[in-house]
Amino acid sequence: MSNPSRPVELSLDQCLKCNICTTACPVAAVTDLFPGPKYEAPQAGRFRALDAPTSDYSVDYCSGCRVCNMVCPTGVKIAEINARARAIMVQQGKVPALLRLRNNLVARAELLGKVAQPIAPLANFALNLKPARKLAESIFSIHHQAPFPPISSERFTSWFRKHPKPSSPEHKIVYFHGCSTQYYEPRIGRAAVRVLEANGFEVIVPNQNCCGLPLLSNGEFAAARRYHQNNVLNLAPYVRQGIPIVGTSTSCTLTLKEEAPELLDMSDEDTLLVAQNTYDFNEFLLLLAEQGKFNLNLSKLDLSLPYHVPCQYRAHRLGRPGIELLAMIPGLQITESDAACCGIAGTYGYKKEKYNIAMAVGQPLFDFINNFGSPLVVCDSETCRWQITHATSLPAAHPVELLAASYGLPVEGALATILHKEVTHSR
Repeated sequence: MSNPSRPVELSLDQCLKCNICTTACPVAAVTDLFPGPKYEAPQAGRFRALDAPTSDYSVDYCSGCRVCNMVCPTGVKIAEINARARAIMVQQGKVPALLRLRNNLVARAELLGKVAQPIAPLANFALNLKPARKLAESIFSIHHQAPFPPISSERFTSWFRKHPKPSSPEHKIVYFHGCSTQYYEPRIGRAAVRVLEANGFEVIVPNQNCCGLPLLSNGEFAAARRYHQNNVLNLAPYVRQGIPIVGTSTSCTLTLKEEAPELLDMSDEDTLLVAQNTYDFNEFLLLLAEQGKFNLNLSKLDLSLPYHVPCQYRAHRLGRPGIELLAMIPGLQITESDAACCGIAGTYGYKKEKYNIAMAVGQPLFDFINNFGSPLVVCDSETCRWQITHATSLPAAHPVELLAASYGLPVEGALATILHKEVTHSR
């Protein structure tokens, strides 16, 4: 974890003007509306530091994918500098009112889930009506083709309360489910709970809210701070008992670990305690494997699948824990894409002015998947999965679902259908 007590702007003087970040930037490669990371972050940042006017609106075309951070040879916090510049624009009222309203709408997945989940069938029908989507585009500039996922008819926590607890667990662990699992993909949470239980854990799901990353990405720092403070308040007591936190959403865990503390200048004891004891799901299971504590009773899965490591996941700087974990499943063949980004970047690709940019950024990934010829794609990030399905019409699964299947645990959705076909065919 980087040092959240050191303002990210202080890293701009480390810039060598080598232009590696601009060369690697997937957004600058497809549009002239974003001049590149070097120009918007370290160069423009020097003027902001002198209290000159903020950079022009082009900084808002930074998707926050953090590819620039990963290739920077000197560790400049480019994406974070851009995020803080966007927050300054919001504070100074330089974001048009309708666009700010739009940004707040797409950044509040939890609010949408709470409102729409009780009427999920009706809400899903309305969200897929072309006239309704066109109206949303004309009023709020939410692109009519943006990939809205179906809302689940049951919340993950509703299932979890009814789920029987293991009789004699060896350890306890906190699961941070995030908005996507709670309202849109509860099957991911069910698989995660079952896999953790198969490894001797009693899973605890405390009160929690949105991690706040969509709000951070849209410059709404005040609201994001309230979200993060509330999560820290709910999670810190468990960490103090020696209970770690895991999450299946790569963006949520990165936010708890690093994004929120850095961007919001939060370095209090509890915030740092939560950050230091939060793990990505694959990261945690791989640590168990390295300690000889991972359940290796995995059955064969005769599948060959493409796998995309999301840019938010690479930003964890953990290597490829998902690939290492899936390599333990007998018979499973995983081929990683070399695409930089799927393009969606959280809420970025939902916006009318950025939708075509997002699709162009993701095109190399979509081509890789379409050429692979598999009935299923593997990806760790929920918004990346939705973007992949939107662009390729192929379903996407989280690695934890493959682990659950290999343990012989119940799986759902597209993976269950594919495995059933494989069994039927083998007979």
